[in-house]
Amino acid sequence: MGLLEFNKLPINTLVGADWQTFRDITNGQEIDPAYRGKYRLTKAVCRLLSTLKPLQDSRYRKLLADKPLEHDPVFILGHWRSGTTFVHNVFSCDKHFGYNTTYQTVFPHLMMWGQPFFKKNMSWLMPDKRPTDNMELAVDLPQEEEFALTNMGPYTYYNFWFLPRKQQEYADKYLLFNDIMEEELQVFRDTFLKLIKISLWNTKGTQFLSKNPPHTGRVKELVKMFPNAKFIYLMRNPYTVFESTRSFFTNTIQPLKLQDVSVEEMEQNILSIYTKLYHKYEADKKFVPEGNLIDVKFEDFEADAMGMTEHIYRTLDIPGFTEARADIEKYVGGKKGYKKNKYQYDERTVRLVQDNWDFALRDWGYQL
Repeated sequence: MGLLEFNKLPINTLVGADWQTFRDITNGQEIDPAYRGKYRLTKAVCRLLSTLKPLQDSRYRKLLADKPLEHDPVFILGHWRSGTTFVHNVFSCDKHFGYNTTYQTVFPHLMMWGQPFFKKNMSWLMPDKRPTDNMELAVDLPQEEEFALTNMGPYTYYNFWFLPRKQQEYADKYLLFNDIMEEELQVFRDTFLKLIKISLWNTKGTQFLSKNPPHTGRVKELVKMFPNAKFIYLMRNPYTVFESTRSFFTNTIQPLKLQDVSVEEMEQNILSIYTKLYHKYEADKKFVPEGNLIDVKFEDFEADAMGMTEHIYRTLDIPGFTEARADIEKYVGGKKGYKKNKYQYDERTVRLVQDNWDFALRDWGYQL
């Protein structure tokens, strides 16, 4: 149990941003009165920690900047709450994979210098469970990289956690890349490549394993960056996804936000952005070379994690399953008693999903 409760954190994750990124994200934005104390404290800590960034930049230039990737990444895609975390944890048992850690999501500029000190303090303070689903939290566990990208540059979708009233704008520009400028896109490319190299250095992996729901809207760009990347796309019952996403967003946003947003607006954003993300993926998956993409129902993976993992390895021609089998079996076996949240779909939820996401119910064959 960490010293601090997740929903009572006195600062938000922007403490780990570099100073320029913090300013680019927050300058000119409306900070609601209730969060101005959190904003000021986050700003002060960010300003202080940013003075250490040049130390990492120097090491990165010396050790990693000119070093090419050995392999293109493996991307685990899917809308939030589609089972991406479990699949990510399973695949990360394979030691040839490298990944972004929970510590790195908050402090991406304190990876190659000072990590032992800051990681120890973060471990002492942070909760040991996610508030929404009781999944384990620990500084070295694999984590999605969007928070790290947010602290490394201003052109990412997760700015909405801090400024939720701009969620639709951030979605169109930085989730779907519809309205993004070329200069912004180049910053994203450069920043993401840097994150990958540091992640591999940190975890001693040879191939980057990404679990990042926002990448579901960026498939076309990711293929341009990594022509032989592999993609695992997860589908899940839309009724469950809606209930779980609403709960996840409502809880996760509490310690992060700097302005209020109504539950109704957040709910409408979830419904709208799911639709946009679904159709963007469907339009862009044709750019993935044949043999480099597999669509998986999470319910099938959950029912037979070992069998489905081996099937994914074979289908995508990913090396290393034989060597990783024992570690994967140990992890999967340890999760057999894990109790998931159970969702009861009320009439309103059923109506909202059927009215807004009927295409997913139909295309994937889900029903109540």
